[in-house]
Amino acid sequence: MARILIPTPLRQFADKQDTVTLPGATAGEVLTALTTRYPDLKKNLFTDEGKLRSFVNVYLNDEDIRYLGKDKTPVSDADTLSIVPSIAGGAAVETAEAPPAPAPATTLSKDEILRYSRHLIMPEVGMEGQLKLKQAKVLLVGTGGLGAPLGLYLAAAGVGRIGLVDFDVVDFTNLQRQVIHGTKDVGRKKLDSAIDSMHDINPFVQLDRHETALTSENALEILKDYDIIVDGTDNFPTRYLVNDACVLLGKPNVYGSIFRFEGQATVFAYEGGPCYRCLYPEPPPPGLVPSCAEGGVLGILPGVIGLIQATETVKLILGIGEPIVGRLMLYDALAMRFRELKLRKNPECPACGTHRTITKLIDYQEFCGMPHHETPPEPVVTTGDIDPTEVKAKLDRGDKFVLIDVREPHEFQICRIPGSRLIPLGELPKRLAELNPNDEIVAHCKSGVRSGKAVDFLKQSGFARARNMKGGILAWSDKVDPTVPKY
Repeated sequence: MARILIPTPLRQFADKQDTVTLPGATAGEVLTALTTRYPDLKKNLFTDEGKLRSFVNVYLNDEDIRYLGKDKTPVSDADTLSIVPSIAGGAAVETAEAPPAPAPATTLSKDEILRYSRHLIMPEVGMEGQLKLKQAKVLLVGTGGLGAPLGLYLAAAGVGRIGLVDFDVVDFTNLQRQVIHGTKDVGRKKLDSAIDSMHDINPFVQLDRHETALTSENALEILKDYDIIVDGTDNFPTRYLVNDACVLLGKPNVYGSIFRFEGQATVFAYEGGPCYRCLYPEPPPPGLVPSCAEGGVLGILPGVIGLIQATETVKLILGIGEPIVGRLMLYDALAMRFRELKLRKNPECPACGTHRTITKLIDYQEFCGMPHHETPPEPVVTTGDIDPTEVKAKLDRGDKFVLIDVREPHEFQICRIPGSRLIPLGELPKRLAELNPNDEIVAHCKSGVRSGKAVDFLKQSGFARARNMKGGILAWSDKVDPTVPKY
């Protein structure tokens, strides 16, 4: 019997279990037992040919079984199998031209010596190390959850030139975790707010604005002027774009990602170490791994992961310690436990392997199976959608229809539409018998995405009169009842 750790994004396919113990003489047999118990997991773990999917890694203790062979890897009662899917959580990223780099700083002023005195008295840093920090050039991709602690602490540490890539504005929902912004900054550009906070901490650092979406057209031009790239994004196209650009330019990629109570951190593309594609050759299908906006995140979590990224960045600049190259650090806030898994450089990697096929940046939206949007995408719209104002009119008239809420119970507690019936999307297949195929059914969620999936499933199951309420309860708050809180 081996213990299997199921990560948060995949628990929806395993009756919300985080740990199960199953029999098997090999890792392959244990995984087969797992997918037999939870059939919905199978398509997310294996291809039709029975191979592990490229966006999922499985570790036996701390060894990647992709290299050992799942069917040849024996397991014992003391062993633990960890399923580690790619997660993208961080901060959404969308330029003003960066100012020319200043001449290398060769001295510290009297004020700087006082400011950095606690560094200077450490023999591992000293004057020489602090000058390295002053001369360093670091690019932060994103000024949100991960970028907030990164920006504050790298500025405080005295990193001489810091570039910031972001296009978003501060929203009330950011304030639970993005500590670089304050209530007074709501509605301001994140770049303006972040730069004000960082300059308030340390006016001696140079801050470059890149107010743009990072794309295949501009990434190499933006990244080339910096020594180290720190990835704090929350979407897979930008993750792969940053990785490939770092590999092509020979820049280290300090990686962090977050989701609910879990985080990951490592350093990719550094001195012969693996890159992001070595770990995840391909992205998961769109919608499989929810973003922080959809799945939530403990507000403190990006602080922990962002500080790990900041620490690794400073270590790389100073050339001290042991960077987390070839090691994936996993953090579980609920268990208050750090775990470390070995990462291997894949000789067949298309980005950094022996026979590279990625010699230029590609279309990453297409690679990740996502539609192109010049502006943030609207909620999913399907045939037969109904506007919230029409739903309100039907309720006022007393029309006969069933209004189902496919959000999670904890969301239902935040706010709800009177008369709605809670059937979470994950429970819908098991609760179809509670619904009548002849009834008109209107489904809603937070923004219209999950309810769109629910309506597609209902129509495939014979519920021809199912409709999706456009924009979800957020649109209800905007158009029908402003007293309904947004979240």
